[in-house]
Amino acid sequence: MISQQSWADAQRLWDFQQMGHEVRPCSVAIGLGSHDLGVADTTAALYQDGMAPLIVFTGATSRTTRDRMPRGEAEHYRERALVLGVPADAILVEPKARNTGENIEFSRALLADQGIAVSSVLLVCKPYEERRAYATARKLWPDVEWVCASAPMSFAEYIASIGDEYLVIDMLVGAQQRLMIYPDEGFMIRQDIPVGVETAYRRLVADGFTSRLVPTATH
Repeated sequence: MISQQSWADAQRLWDFQQMGHEVRPCSVAIGLGSHDLGVADTTAALYQDGMAPLIVFTGATSRTTRDRMPRGEAEHYRERALVLGVPADAILVEPKARNTGENIEFSRALLADQGIAVSSVLLVCKPYEERRAYATARKLWPDVEWVCASAPMSFAEYIASIGDEYLVIDMLVGAQQRLMIYPDEGFMIRQDIPVGVETAYRRLVADGFTSRLVPTATH
């Protein structure tokens, strides 16, 4: 059973990950591949709302997705977007990225190869990874403007959509750990982390929500 304290701590991490950006039209939308097909749905909806004229779906597979998305995250996202009515010529697929840094770097290279000028990017990801994705993107591609977007869902609604509360909390804890350790490794910009957020993170680690932590880290 997940304790009330763990639920409260997970909610605090969820709230901290939300960037609160106002969505606006950008040069391109980049949908970050993951286990959550809802990212494709959100990206498609933003395209249909006129928020970007072009979509890049990026992602290979991971231990979480190799079974459910055998053709690769980006390809499954593309197929979903086509079903939702996005035209094929509005989608580019980047099929090799295996982490957030590669998502950004490989998407940037793909857009450059296509001769597409980019001044702003609508970065679409899971709700609990907005801040992590933003911090990574700002570090690796600092000369464009980044606008974060995700499915407009509460923590409880998101867990219900995924159907696995332990997976979601583990992912939240992993995202928070990376915000804390990756700036020192040059992978993302540094951000201020409130004491209450760090305390919540450490309690969740102590309670065993550790499956998505970086194994060699001391945090």
